[in-house]
Amino acid sequence: MGTFTTEELRAIIQAPMITGLSVAMVDMGIVSTAIEAAALSKQVAGAAEKYPNNVIIQAAFSEETLKSKQIKLDKPNINPEDVQSGAIIDNAIADITTALQVVEGKATQADISEYKQFIYDCGLAVAEAAGSGLFGMGKKVSDDEAATLSRLKIALGL
Repeated sequence: MGTFTTEELRAIIQAPMITGLSVAMVDMGIVSTAIEAAALSKQVAGAAEKYPNNVIIQAAFSEETLKSKQIKLDKPNINPEDVQSGAIIDNAIADITTALQVVEGKATQADISEYKQFIYDCGLAVAEAAGSGLFGMGKKVSDDEAATLSRLKIALGL
């Protein structure tokens, strides 16, 4: 249990990253996007510490793995139509589905549940990072972000 190929690790890492990105994109502003990116980075950087016994998160998000830079993520190809149509969220859900298929049978149900929660928390951290309005002040979670989080929660089975 817990041995993942480079391709599998890429899928495991991609899911929370694209989840955070999709939440950021549904409600984009220059300042808020920077704040949201920092919130996502903080979630990812703290994952191994938060889940010290989780084989999935340790394999993909340990300091060693992150520093080795051996896992190259594809640069997300995002266009305005994907954001408006909701395709960006569909893409995130597809990446989540792929990652969950990768870990199925290679980790305990408890580890998979924590990993699902971690993916969701990445989206939630982004949604709560900056509000709408000038300089990210104002209402923290917009209606679009709340709708996106709801779709992600359903996709994750949380």
